Amino acid sequence: MAEETPPGVAEKALPGMTGRTSSSDAVGRTSSDAAEASEAADATAVADARLPRRGPDPWGPRSSRGAALRDGLRAYGLIVAMWVRSTMAYRASFVMTAFGNFAGSALDFVAILLMFSHVDTLGGYSLPEVAFLYGTSNTAFGLTDLALGSMHRLGGRVRDGTLDTLLLRPVPVLAQVAADRFALRRLGRITQGLLVLGYAVASVDVDWTVLRVLMVPMMVLSGAAIFAAVFVVGAAFQFWAQDASEVQNSFTYGGTTLLQYPPTVFAQDLLRGVTFLVPLAFVNWLPALYVLGREYPLDLPVAVAFLPPVVAAGCCGLAGLAWRTGLRAYRSTGS
Repeated sequence: MAEETPPGVAEKALPGMTGRTSSSDAVGRTSSDAAEASEAADATAVADARLPRRGPDPWGPRSSRGAALRDGLRAYGLIVAMWVRSTMAYRASFVMTAFGNFAGSALDFVAILLMFSHVDTLGGYSLPEVAFLYGTSNTAFGLTDLALGSMHRLGGRVRDGTLDTLLLRPVPVLAQVAADRFALRRLGRITQGLLVLGYAVASVDVDWTVLRVLMVPMMVLSGAAIFAAVFVVGAAFQFWAQDASEVQNSFTYGGTTLLQYPPTVFAQDLLRGVTFLVPLAFVNWLPALYVLGREYPLDLPVAVAFLPPVVAAGCCGLAGLAWRTGLRAYRSTGS
């Protein structure tokens, strides 16, 4: 999903890489303004030293889409590395914010535990089964949130015109937006999701065949790719809407919350929407129900449980197309 810098744009070295609406993430934002400002200053200094400086067409002619993808991943890695170095310069702040992110995310599971203190099953599912859904959903989303958690800021950049500074740099815009203000503290959510998933795997009453064991990492990685596509499509929509971060959050944060609960507690129309329109059901519901030996309420064939990698690839392709379309439609501030 990497894209080229628009042709004809002269190279400039511009300083500054300035940078959601979840109760889980809010707890993780407790570091002081002074520390954050220092981190941004450090990251800017590293950016000026590390980003490549070449001619008017810094990336050269593209021989293939694979070359464009490699360029984007390389640029993304460099930007992420400088933010990680900046974050680790304030290790106490990192530890506190990561723990806050862990604790805030854990509150969602505490709510589930409170429900099960009054009932034995939820929608016909036991606590270990619901924990399995929670763990796979939260871990998959946590990986995407770590990698692309700054995509929701794009609308603000479009409104105030700071996206223009990204267009002038010899780095793919998507890589810059995705890695902007990379927050290592989000490892707290991933850690919490993995702990719940570990509890579920150890507790759930399932015959763990080799296929079922392999399904677990498959659904986590495929689910992360599907969430990544939703992040990118939501960001691309902001090229036109400009102030639609909450719309994006309803499908990302709202989506992972939805998938933490059994599908049997939701209406059939909602299930059809998240299966055939926005395919969030392929993140964990369909493969997880196969692992648990449960039937999906829409009576779909068993084979759909093995489709998440295919669906993820298709979603990423559509997301890349949406991003390119939105970027080409961009006409600077006020567009």
